[in-house]
Amino acid sequence: MTNTADPLAKYNAKRDFAKTKEPAGKRESSESGNIFMVQKHDATRLHWDLRLEADGVLKSWAVTKGPSPDPDIKRLAVRTEDHPMSYATFEGTIPEDEYGGGTVMLWDRGTWEPVEGKSWKDIDKGHLHFTLHGERMKGEWLLIRLKPREGEKRENWLLRKLQDEFAGEGDTLVQRELTSVSTGRSMAQIAGDEEGEFSLEGKEGREFAKQMEKAHKRTKTVGKGKAKGPKASGKPPAFRKPQLATLVDTVPAGNGWMHEIKFDGYRAMIACAGETVKVYTRSGKDWTDKFAPLVDAIAGLDLPPCLIDGEITAPGSDGNPDFSTLQSVLKRGHGEQGEGDALEFHAFDLLEANGEKLDKLTNIERKERLEGLLRGAGPPVYIADHVIGAGEKLYAAMCDAGQEGIISKKIDAPYRATRTKAWVKVKCTRRQEFVVIGYKVSKAKGRPFSSLLLAQNEGGDLVYKGNVGTGFTMDELQGLAAKLHRIERKTPPADVDKASSRGVTWVTPKLVAEIAFAEFTADGNVRHGSYLGLRSDKDAADVTPEKPAAAPSDTGPEVEISSRDRVVFPESGQTKGQLADYYETVAPIMLPFLARRPVSLVRCPQGRAKKCFFQKHDAGSFGQHVHAVPISEKDGGTEDYLYVEDGAGILGCVQMGTIEFHGWGSHVADVEKPDRMVFDLDPDEGLDFADVRRAARDIHDRLSDIGLVSFAMLSGGKGVHVVVPLTPGHDWDTHKDFSRRFAEALSLAEPDRFTANMSKAKRKGKIFIDYLRNQRGSTAVMPYSARAREGAPVAVPIAWGELKKMKDARLHSIDDAKRLLARAQSKGLAGWGFAEQTLPEV
Repeated sequence: MTNTADPLAKYNAKRDFAKTKEPAGKRESSESGNIFMVQKHDATRLHWDLRLEADGVLKSWAVTKGPSPDPDIKRLAVRTEDHPMSYATFEGTIPEDEYGGGTVMLWDRGTWEPVEGKSWKDIDKGHLHFTLHGERMKGEWLLIRLKPREGEKRENWLLRKLQDEFAGEGDTLVQRELTSVSTGRSMAQIAGDEEGEFSLEGKEGREFAKQMEKAHKRTKTVGKGKAKGPKASGKPPAFRKPQLATLVDTVPAGNGWMHEIKFDGYRAMIACAGETVKVYTRSGKDWTDKFAPLVDAIAGLDLPPCLIDGEITAPGSDGNPDFSTLQSVLKRGHGEQGEGDALEFHAFDLLEANGEKLDKLTNIERKERLEGLLRGAGPPVYIADHVIGAGEKLYAAMCDAGQEGIISKKIDAPYRATRTKAWVKVKCTRRQEFVVIGYKVSKAKGRPFSSLLLAQNEGGDLVYKGNVGTGFTMDELQGLAAKLHRIERKTPPADVDKASSRGVTWVTPKLVAEIAFAEFTADGNVRHGSYLGLRSDKDAADVTPEKPAAAPSDTGPEVEISSRDRVVFPESGQTKGQLADYYETVAPIMLPFLARRPVSLVRCPQGRAKKCFFQKHDAGSFGQHVHAVPISEKDGGTEDYLYVEDGAGILGCVQMGTIEFHGWGSHVADVEKPDRMVFDLDPDEGLDFADVRRAARDIHDRLSDIGLVSFAMLSGGKGVHVVVPLTPGHDWDTHKDFSRRFAEALSLAEPDRFTANMSKAKRKGKIFIDYLRNQRGSTAVMPYSARAREGAPVAVPIAWGELKKMKDARLHSIDDAKRLLARAQSKGLAGWGFAEQTLPEV
């Protein structure tokens, strides 16, 4: 295909340019000679066309399901005819009766080159190893031609992302990037008519779009304007005091904590707005000029107005952050950088974005928003990685690597500009035993000695390891002095340098002391040592260097659950205690969705088979961990609505007989600004779950057509919830109106399958698209909530690819807490339930 006299002959022969808007083309080169683009193409099947410039044309592959950033996912890429360079900017609709009929979006663009030592001509050899510099696709990729099967006419290749800094998990690219890089339009908008109204090409979409427009025209009072997100000021946010961590000596245990590296550098608040970047110290001093190279790099990211919390570091000779190196860089000044100098910024929190204050969101939610903001940023700007649970492993790894320690944060806590125990720091202070070989007499009145000299046995000899002068109480000083006097000797029991030997009284090496210290220095001495006590159970001859011991753990939420043996689910036998244990385990993955939302609780104090009832108002009986927020009612008064912030709050509700948690579509920080839309698919009794699966997928596709990312959740009951996360900014009237028009458009487009009318009589043989959960005061069951149903099922987030395998909406029960925790970390659920997007105008 690469050596024909006219490489575009096949392209031109397939198209009638009097009918299609596609450009006729000739062989030519772009200005750079190495452009690439990807066009999302909704033809007979939806696919993504990858095109690489080479030899004056665009070499093309149709990638089924789209490119994945996950190195473990290989995608079929069918080689197609070469395209002309003029096709590089094409976006529009190809008539249905023409070759490739359907909608085309310019989905990505940039430049490419083969990796060093390779050439585009490797295509003829059946493989191509290359690097992309696109707006969405970045880093190293590989195309490999498959051996053709007998009788196969297509030229099949595989496209795969290679492991590098741009690799990711799952299908985040095609699932999240739904609009054109050129015009910002969705597929539906591109397929629109000349008047700019929305209509979709294709058998499934045309009728839906027509009915969507009918539903839009029936709107009388709301929904006529485009929904607007929060207006950004265009200026960097003002400095805000940072949250500080409390020093503790053990790593918090359990899945209610997220753990990050404690960086050895300067704490910094970075305020950005495009090219304007300010750097503030933790006390509010403007140090922008001191970090000029880093400021330039952040300015190049062209970020919206935002305030980012993080740490500025400089790598030492081993590549790890080193405070001494940072001080040296700053001492030289940014205009006098030495060879190898590099400033880095490790971002770990986001306080403001686009005019929205985020401090009342949970730690894990803010981290998700931070990752969305800095997605695609490269060195020297990094997002601090975190792990949920298993903090001891991270701590041990950091200490073994000579790092300062870790920061542990309650995943469900808001940001508070003070020192709190919701953030704790655990320094790599190591503990080992040392033999006491001498002491220095103190000049301070009443203090018998100033420090102890230490040693350890190595290779049969005592080796000097420095001294320790802190950690003693006055009683310990007196008691130790008496012991030391009894074993004094004239000669040193180990080789000690002259400077360290001055003023030392030597002792026979009999006493063993346990010492906490930060690290060993380059010459083998303890650094920042602190005396902990004598070890009478240890013989001095047995004291040798050892690796640091694993840190102990702490306990979970301190909420006492009474009547743990009371059976809550009589059919399957699970008890109140088991329900509480379930919620305690899944709290880390549940709270990102539940925390700080007004909630309605399904309470069944005597078990699910007895009287159950909804409760949304605070009656003052839930205890200190369950909170209330005043919300205005229709009659002009206010009522206190319940909400929780942490795992203890969840358990406080369970203690009061709660089984289910149903949340508002907004947070308590601003209840009038919804941020979550839910379409609950409720099937008529006679329908099979396969009908529900198909309906959910169709809604996903229609939402995708208009540029909205959505997620699937098994309700734990009969149906599926399609969840659409949104950036707050529009009001409840707009929120409800959009969901109503969307549901009505589907029901009008396919009246035999769907209804938007909640009447049981109108629902026969159909699926009710329940949009009414999207009005002020209405709620929807929260992810991972248990259900007050037979068998103790739970509402479970699932990947769209999993949906086709589901036999019903009850995939898991409260017995599966650990499995759910593991599932939540899987590639398929990466980023589930989070997307920054606003309602389109339809």
